[in-house]
Amino acid sequence: MRTAEAARRAKTMTAAQAIVECMKIEQVRDVFCVPGESYLPLLDALHDEESIRLISARHESGAAFMAEGYAKSKLKPGVVMATRGVGAANLSIGVHTAYQDSSPMVVFLGQVHSKFRGREGFQEVNLDRYFGHIAKWAVEVNDADRMPELVQRAFRIAQTGRPGPVVVSLPEDVLPTEAAMSFGPATVKPKPAPSQEETDRVEELLSKAEKPLIIAGGGVKSAQAEDALVTFAEDFHLPVIAAFRRHDVFPHDHPLYAGHLGLGTNPKILETVEEADLIIALGTRLSEVTTQDYKIITADKQLIHIDISVDTIGKVYSPDVGITADAGEALKKFSGMELHLHWKNWADARCKEYERASSLDVSKNDVINKHLLAILDSKLPDDALLTNDAGNFAGWLHAYYKFTKQHTYVGPTSGAMGYGMPAALGAKLAMPDKPVVALSGDGGFMMTVQELETAVRCHIPVICIVFNNKMYGTIRMHQEMHYPEKVIGTDLGNVSFADLAASVGADGHTAESPEEFTQVLEASIKADRPTVIEVFTDKEQISVSSTITQIRNRV
Repeated sequence: MRTAEAARRAKTMTAAQAIVECMKIEQVRDVFCVPGESYLPLLDALHDEESIRLISARHESGAAFMAEGYAKSKLKPGVVMATRGVGAANLSIGVHTAYQDSSPMVVFLGQVHSKFRGREGFQEVNLDRYFGHIAKWAVEVNDADRMPELVQRAFRIAQTGRPGPVVVSLPEDVLPTEAAMSFGPATVKPKPAPSQEETDRVEELLSKAEKPLIIAGGGVKSAQAEDALVTFAEDFHLPVIAAFRRHDVFPHDHPLYAGHLGLGTNPKILETVEEADLIIALGTRLSEVTTQDYKIITADKQLIHIDISVDTIGKVYSPDVGITADAGEALKKFSGMELHLHWKNWADARCKEYERASSLDVSKNDVINKHLLAILDSKLPDDALLTNDAGNFAGWLHAYYKFTKQHTYVGPTSGAMGYGMPAALGAKLAMPDKPVVALSGDGGFMMTVQELETAVRCHIPVICIVFNNKMYGTIRMHQEMHYPEKVIGTDLGNVSFADLAASVGADGHTAESPEEFTQVLEASIKADRPTVIEVFTDKEQISVSSTITQIRNRV
């Protein structure tokens, strides 16, 4: 076991080797990249370190999404590397996703030689300024002997407070430079707890509430406080709704689960929030989607907002009580409250409404999308991990699939297309014992489809389900809502995703009926290989609740 004294002892090594040493201190086991000549010394240092596996992707956005999906699953920083301005620009969508999704990520970017800076050198971009507003911190390391200090700071910032991405720019002349390096210990994440005064105020507001509701977000997952949330909800019979794309924060088969606040949420689930007189926002930044365009939490409701980041409190709504605390520590502190529960009947009624709204009973009249979710729900083991891309197809997942175990969902709250499949690769590497299934539309899947070859080459067995309706469905829906029948730019051509999968060495299948899908899914689970299942869906059924014709008629 590395001691603090040994870690701080000065060692002579290159700046590149110092980065690898920092990774070892933080127990990094997987690093994602597209290689580049600007950071060859760092690649060479990784070559000599057997404890760290390097996953080389086919595109920087794919590598970044892999690192972000890895971070969400492992609850440790995802590490990704790319070269100079061009590679950095390609992976910037992954940095933005990590920022909006509060995922810890450390990004190492090769930079042009220090002597060439300011001359518009080859692929030169001022990287710390480029990423300054979509990262928690961005820094360029110009002195080799400061590499441990700044890289360890990067890992600390990425993991503490509200987690997020940190970008480290590495001039190529700094990386091979030797210096005496000193290292500090690994990051220990602080866990602040509410004060007694804050706890008393929470107890006071809850004692007067008639219809209190918990909205639980990613901060609960980051704090590994899912069990504490279940205990807290049970102790005080409080209904729980999951914030946007935080499905696995609370078990869906629990009698106090009341639904998910996302895109196209069932009106009966929205009614629960509308009727509530007190909201406990726990580890959520109360995003645009969670709050239904910042409309659903109204002035007549009291708000208790608990988050690890002081900057999150009051950013969207001014709370009656705002508490900067670790979600788990807050729940422990609140456990001793003495309350008279006025809301049991209301809580039970609202949870019953969720059960009715999310029923997976299917009939012949239901579209294939709903049939597929019923099949996935019945055939996948409870601990299977699902990822999804952006697109209307995800509405069926959000509405119907039952997440009953922790660490079983990874999705982009940023809504980034191309996310689902590479994030599944990262999630599978983080949790190799779990079956991992990625759900994508044909538009999003095509954006990072090249990472199928990465899955084959690196032996990462994920199942990719592609809902193919030959269009950008979400944008088509909005076209029809605002400019009915004036279709432009959203139709897509014919692509055989099954054949494409086979061309890179993955298994490829098609399914045109629930029966075919069931057979193919069962075979794919047993095969334990990178697999694509292409499902042909109807353009007309544009969303869970509406057809194209219905949208046009309403307009």
